[in-house]
Parts: sequence; structure tokens; C-alpha cells
Amino acid sequence: MPSSNNNFRKKKVAILIENDVEDAEFQVPYNGLKQAGIEVVILGSRTNEDYKGKRGKLSISADATTTEAVASEFDAVVIPGGVAPDKMRRNPNTVRFVQEVMQQGKLVAAVCHGPQVLIEGDLLKGKQATGFVAIRKDMINAGANYLDAPLAIDGNLITSRQPGDLPIFTTAILGYLGYGGKDAALPDTQDKKAEWWKLGDAWGGSTKGEIVKGLNTALAGEHYSQEALQKYAQKQSDQEVKLLFQQMISDKQRHIQVLEARLKELGEKPSLTANVANQYAKVKTAFTGSDDISLLRSALGDVQTGIGDISKLVAAYTDPLTTAIFMEMYQDLLKSEQQLLALYRAQVGSETKPAQPSTAAAV
Repeated sequence: MPSSNNNFRKKKVAILIENDVEDAEFQVPYNGLKQAGIEVVILGSRTNEDYKGKRGKLSISADATTTEAVASEFDAVVIPGGVAPDKMRRNPNTVRFVQEVMQQGKLVAAVCHGPQVLIEGDLLKGKQATGFVAIRKDMINAGANYLDAPLAIDGNLITSRQPGDLPIFTTAILGYLGYGGKDAALPDTQDKKAEWWKLGDAWGGSTKGEIVKGLNTALAGEHYSQEALQKYAQKQSDQEVKLLFQQMISDKQRHIQVLEARLKELGEKPSLTANVANQYAKVKTAFTGSDDISLLRSALGDVQTGIGDISKLVAAYTDPLTTAIFMEMYQDLLKSEQQLLALYRAQVGSETKPAQPSTAAAV
């Protein structure tokens, strides 16, 4: 990491805090700014308590409150995410402070649910911005041009979506403040091949070991799902359903290749647990019903479990490349869920539909 530079000691940045902040979304920009020699002031609603992160990794007190903070004394404000922004937006002093920083042309940077504070302050109208997908529609309704991208920069506004974007988000903040580029040994924010995870690790985010564990968790899930789908396909008599199962198996094979390639890039190999997950699937699917509807319901249940599991992985690591893999898997699962649901409803509907009288019986 680059050493502190005296030219940047005059920079002063506020970072907001409330209970249940997303730990990494506070820690990574906070540490990145501090390591750059920038003065960082933690602003909360109160100074007489320790604020806790939602994942239990963070416990920190505020240096001052947004009530007393003077926007003109700061060069930027950073708004981390988690549940905290929903509390920040209820404090009129916090909203006022962010509004004043924005109006004075200073940098406002928000990640994940952080844009909720911008929504409350009516600061998104006409702005290109991003944020966590759960508040996408809220941001659009507030007048933002929402971008599903790791980084959105519009004038003095910088926004990002989730923990996986943090190294890019923090690099963009440092660059805006004049600390960036090759002289600072920081990659370009558009460099998709940069080893972003190393910056995330250096700034207090995910370690290599944690990222590797997450990749192996996903890999185990894909091996399990691939084996289960193969068993379902063998028992399935409906050709349309069988074809969908084969398509899903192809998705799993592609995911496995991508996950293994990412592990290789990190100098690691698949874990034993990931490699033997298919054996567990063989045992479990042996007890699955063999009629077409039971097989469809089992496949649908597996996909819905996978959606829950992968959504947790998407929000767990400060590595953009790994997070992008998890996001692609998540989208594929959502697509498969809808396709399975359509076929399931069609089959159930055909079974429950009353029999129509024949022409002869009707006469």
C-alpha cells in the first residue's frame, strides 16, 4: 500500500455511522482514507455510545455528531450501507449535513443502502447513481438514472452497489480527492483485471482465505445441484421439463468452470467438501418421489434454496470479481425459478382441471 502523503493531510472527510451499519462498508473506505493520510471524522447521532456493525465485526464510537458538524469544514462525506442509512435518514441533522456538503460542491459518496439518505434529502433528481438492488426502484422514484454497475460518478456524487464494489468505490473516492493513479499504486476504476481483492484485504475487507471459502461454498452447491438435476432428468417423463433440466445442468457446468477458474487465479484448488458434494446429492435424491410433479417440486425447492444461499454470498465479500460470479449465478437461478414455476403450474393445472364430458355423453 502507498504511504501517507503530506499533500493530502489537509483533506478532511466525514464518514457517517449508526447501529447496524454494514461492517465492511464502513471499514474499507475508513481505512483506505486513513492510510492515505486523510483526516477522517466519524459522525453519528450521539457520541456517548459504541456503534455496532450488523455482522458484529465493528464496534466504534463517533468523534462528533451531525448536529454540530459544519459542512464547510469537510471535503467529502461517505455514507456506508446496511440498516444504518434507514436510521440516518430519520435524523434531520444528518440529512441537512449531507445536503449542505452536496450543495457546496463537495464530494458525497454513498454505497449500498447509503443512497436512502440522498433520497431523503432530495439529492438524486437527474443524477446517474447506483445502489443496492433492493432500493433500485426507490432511487428511480426519487429521480435518479439508476445504473446497475459497480460505480456511478455524476459530478460530485459517487455511488456503489454492495460490499463487492468497495475496493473500486474507495479507489474512486481517493482519486476524486487527488490521491490516485499510478503514483499512488492504485488501479484505474475501470480495470476489470486488477487484483481488487488485495486492496479490499488491505483496507479491512475480506481476506483471501475468506474469499476462497466463499468460492468453495458456491462450488459445493453447484456440484450438488448438478448431480440432483441429473437424477431428476433421468426420472422425468415430460420432455419439456427434461429439456429445462438439461439447460439448468449446462448452467451448473458453466458455473463450476468459472468458480474453479477463479480459485486457480487466486492460487487455490477446490476443497474436498466442494468435490464430494455430488455424493450427498445422490443420497438425498434417492428418496425423492419419481412422479413428474414431485420431481418438479424438488427441483424448484433446490433452486429456491440456492437463491437464498447465493444472495448471502453476493453480499459477503469485498472482491469485485468473485462477487460478479455470484451475481451471475443468482440471475441464472432467478431465471430457472420462473421457468420451473411456469411448468409446475401448467402440470398442476392439467391434473386439477375437471374432465370435460365427451360429445357422446353430452348428447
